[in-house]
Amino acid sequence: MAYKALYRTYRPQTFDEVAGQQHIVKTLKNALATGKIAHAYLFAGPRGTGKTTMAKLFAKALNCDNGIGHQCNECKNCLAIMDGSHPDVLELDAASNNGVDEIRELIDKVKYGTILGRYKVYIIDEVHMLSTGAFNALLKTLEEPPEHVIFILATTEPHKILPTILSRCQRYDFEKVSDKDIKERLRIVLDEEGASYQEEAIDLIVKLADGGMRDALSILEKVLAYSGNSLIEQDILDIFSLESTEEKINLLKSIINHDVKDVLGRLNRYVTSGTDIKRLTEDLLTILKDVLVYNSSNNASYLELLKENEVEEIAPLLDEDTTLKMIDVLMNAVKDYKNVTSITPLFEITLLKLTSLNNAQKPVPPVEKVVEKPIEKHIENPTRPSYIEPKPVEKKVEEPIKIVKEEKPVEEPVYSTEIKMNDTVIYLKDADAEDYFSISDDLMIKVMVTSKKDIKTELIDGWKNVKKFVTHPVVGKAASLLIDGHPLVASNKIVILEYQLPKAAEKVNLKENQLGLQTVLEQIFHRKMFVYAVSRNKSIDLQGEYMNLLQIGQLPKAKEVFLEFEGE
Repeated sequence: MAYKALYRTYRPQTFDEVAGQQHIVKTLKNALATGKIAHAYLFAGPRGTGKTTMAKLFAKALNCDNGIGHQCNECKNCLAIMDGSHPDVLELDAASNNGVDEIRELIDKVKYGTILGRYKVYIIDEVHMLSTGAFNALLKTLEEPPEHVIFILATTEPHKILPTILSRCQRYDFEKVSDKDIKERLRIVLDEEGASYQEEAIDLIVKLADGGMRDALSILEKVLAYSGNSLIEQDILDIFSLESTEEKINLLKSIINHDVKDVLGRLNRYVTSGTDIKRLTEDLLTILKDVLVYNSSNNASYLELLKENEVEEIAPLLDEDTTLKMIDVLMNAVKDYKNVTSITPLFEITLLKLTSLNNAQKPVPPVEKVVEKPIEKHIENPTRPSYIEPKPVEKKVEEPIKIVKEEKPVEEPVYSTEIKMNDTVIYLKDADAEDYFSISDDLMIKVMVTSKKDIKTELIDGWKNVKKFVTHPVVGKAASLLIDGHPLVASNKIVILEYQLPKAAEKVNLKENQLGLQTVLEQIFHRKMFVYAVSRNKSIDLQGEYMNLLQIGQLPKAKEVFLEFEGE
């Protein structure tokens, strides 16, 4: 039998085997169980997140001999769908069949009945590649297909699809698969393949995959072929021209020590060995972000790339001001990479800027940190020379932070962890939710109705002030969580923040963080507000649902929605 790629060999054959996308799996299962099956679906999301796989699983659940909703993988329908030979499940690649003629041919076949199964399922992959004429030819059939026909459109770029097509489909947005789900799936595959592996190597593959399950399996397959059925971190670094975390830390140490000769020597080695400079720059940014978070919170659980022993090695060498300036230099470099023909000279200039920047911070930052405190205590001494007067300006952050004095933040919390809406407590303290708050989509829509533009604008304009609290010993951790958030919805009682990554939103929704988050916002904006976070993908879903309800006139009226803090 011909060799099959890992991502094909280990493609999920039931809904329960799907890595991530549980919100979509649950919805489709419920639709099958209740018979509420739409005539057209749109699966949108990044590559390698399971759109085509989910479409085939749905087709299998529609046609299984054991009944709708089943996936026995033994009957003639399931087996035919698995090997791609089912006459009623047709997959069309719109990238290579994007013309009017191909779509008209498809439409002509729609009217015929099924041959083997209950439903004809048309899966059109990369549907955004269809021409305008092809879209228009599909419109009427997509709106009113025969009862035995279901269309599933898959795309990585839903914004390119005509609104008239979008309005005729039930849309599902696929998220990047979580690191945890990818890691668990990789372990299963490695065990099935009988391959030995290092945990560090799995973590590196997860990072390279960037939320794509298919990419993770493709990377794994390449490494196993290279190393002879074993997964070793160094092999991955060699294959993909990457540098180890130890090497990146050593590079930062040379920069901090103003060792230009060593920095340029390392750069020459990177160029000679073909190191991926863009990824190296991004990893340096992540390391500095980890240092900033760790120095602010002293909590290793928030680290993204570094381990605790690694961050303890580099963190004492950098103060907050130096770290932020280094981050700015690297972020500017990342933006400029796309404007130059060769990024190597730009990266060299960036390294020299970093080295020079650190030199301007002499003496060593940790020492400077210790010296500043006694200077601030004696600032009112009239005999003090005038040249040290600017010192308090550098520490402006201390003034607003001194306002925050919670003598008994644990014994006597003054902030709410519940909100009432129309006499119904929002689902925040469910026993099954463990340590996290969670608001249902229904109630989120009601919260969105209460949003006030002026409050949201006030938050957006003043959000930069959150950074001033990052080094505070009491609320620094909460401030570091707020920095990456973007106010999405805001009213007098609650603010909903949007985060690019689901993990960041989860951390904000930890119950133990709520008091600190509310404290920071009250000090800046003088408002007592409950803080809740959603991921970017969840935000898109909610805004889509909001617009749908608005268009059909079923949106709750703002005057009928009342938010009230529990205990007020």
